[in-house]
Amino acid sequence: MISSSGRRGLRQAVLASVCSLAVLCAVPTAGPVRAQEAASAVQDVALQDVVLSFGSTRVIAPQMTASGTRLSKDELLAILAADGKEPWAARLARLDAGSLAIPELRIEQTTGGMRQSATYRDVVARGVHAGRIAELTSSGAAISVAGAMDGKSANGDGTYGKLRAEDVDLAALARLSTEPGDGKGPWQRLYAAFSIESIAFKDERGTQVSFARLAGRDFSGRQVPTTWSGAFDAFKGLDLTTSDANARAKAAANAADLIEAVSVGSVEATGLRVQETKADKPLDLTIDRLAYAAAGPEAGISLSGIGFAGTGTRSTIAKLSLSGFSLEPTIATLRRLSKPGATATVTDADMRRLTPLIGTLLLSGLSVDVPSDQAPGKAPSPADPLAKSGNGTVHVGLRDASMTFGPPKDGVPTASRLSLSGLTMPASAVSGFPVLSSLGLYGYRDLDLNIVADSAWDESAKELALREVSVSGKDMGTLHLNATLGGIGPEIFDPDAATSGFAMLSATAKTLDIKVENGGLYDRFIDATSKSLSLKPDELRKEYVTACLIGIPVILGNSPAAKTIGAAMGKFAAKPGTLSISAKAKGDAGLGVVDFSTATSPGAVLDKLEVNASAE
Repeated sequence: MISSSGRRGLRQAVLASVCSLAVLCAVPTAGPVRAQEAASAVQDVALQDVVLSFGSTRVIAPQMTASGTRLSKDELLAILAADGKEPWAARLARLDAGSLAIPELRIEQTTGGMRQSATYRDVVARGVHAGRIAELTSSGAAISVAGAMDGKSANGDGTYGKLRAEDVDLAALARLSTEPGDGKGPWQRLYAAFSIESIAFKDERGTQVSFARLAGRDFSGRQVPTTWSGAFDAFKGLDLTTSDANARAKAAANAADLIEAVSVGSVEATGLRVQETKADKPLDLTIDRLAYAAAGPEAGISLSGIGFAGTGTRSTIAKLSLSGFSLEPTIATLRRLSKPGATATVTDADMRRLTPLIGTLLLSGLSVDVPSDQAPGKAPSPADPLAKSGNGTVHVGLRDASMTFGPPKDGVPTASRLSLSGLTMPASAVSGFPVLSSLGLYGYRDLDLNIVADSAWDESAKELALREVSVSGKDMGTLHLNATLGGIGPEIFDPDAATSGFAMLSATAKTLDIKVENGGLYDRFIDATSKSLSLKPDELRKEYVTACLIGIPVILGNSPAAKTIGAAMGKFAAKPGTLSISAKAKGDAGLGVVDFSTATSPGAVLDKLEVNASAE
């Protein structure tokens, strides 16, 4: 996998170089428009060896030509002066030229032990008026990262292809970067659109990351108390586990400010590839398209054409999407942690509460090929040639899947629904699991399953409803289960395992409904078992009918409810179709752990239930 320092190095290199380029061409200017009008005529002005310093960042332009400008050379130099007394935003608002051309632009940044640099070629800003650039282009760039992060070496280099941005507001960028605000001011759009072609980066550990194209639209921001520059610097060293309460509160506040102060209309990346070439276990990840949209029909995050290869495993996913995602729970927790004296230390519970609202995750077209000796549930057997040799693969497929999560309570979703459709695999893949290991004996070579699990928690009623739990298989049948548990209070979601575990002891069973629909599994079971016992299928079926009619009532205490269950199961065993059993606690509170643990027999439990059973 990609090392954390490698990921941060790449991220910082990309963000720092792109943002710095925008800042540079947004280079400061100040003063009213009438100062420009006072100039005698439109002219071209050439500047040499322009060097700007912004904290730990240096911008170097050996040559710069301002064409079609009314500003004089001295006025341009005053705008670019590092020691200018006017704020950058005010100076940039006076910058005006038909174009700014920079054959080579170097941006250098030092942060802690990291040194980053980017050299852009053929930078041209067209239509520069009142601090805005109509079009910003570059023919490409070379980037490098050197030094150490978190005590680990993090060296790498990369390149960009063509870069283009539209309607870049330099004054707004300078305002966000250098002027504080309350985080509630108006949104300021920094650019209308941008695109970068052919991005490639490689670090010394052999991690290679590349994009065919990266593009985005409508990037806006709000001013925050520490300015964007201050918030970014604090965010780089974000550590919520530090023992310094003041530093922790400040880091949490900066993180919340920064999250709430950024708005992105859309982002799209195509041709993404990540490779680990020097690792003990090389991997290759590809994504044809990755997109994010804040609104509209494609709102959310989507990935398509995903491929993965590594450690002998190969997998593909046609499409993966996430909608309804929200960082509101995360922001609320950060705000709470940012209050002085809010907590002495950040606990695991606090970290869980940082979990965002996930929303709905959709997946389609999953295909996985796993080496046979690594397949889940695969129990090596001397009779299995694949298990002995370690050769061959096990194929697992999934046609569609959806996972929906409701608002979290202490980091745990209060409602969820999982649906898997067309889960396919060879029966041998589950040979190591109890019960399922016998499917091969019943003539199943391949499994085709559908699975649904739907639950919801009602805080006011203190009830957890298993609204639908079902498993169905092709040529097998379907098992449906619904249940209602009572006594489920907020403590059940407590991040402390001891607290939540103790709360479970107060849970009660209120209702339970089970439905079994035969689709062929029972018949195959009878055929296979009768052969092993040297009986005819009809003879074995009659034995099971007798066992249900007589044995089950005896086991369950011979109560009326027990006889009802036995009769229904006997009818199902004789002619399998649909078997339904429902139970409801006679008391409103339901049956608790004590009721089950102190019952002298199964019949004593059944006496406290209203039971119905039928077979069709």
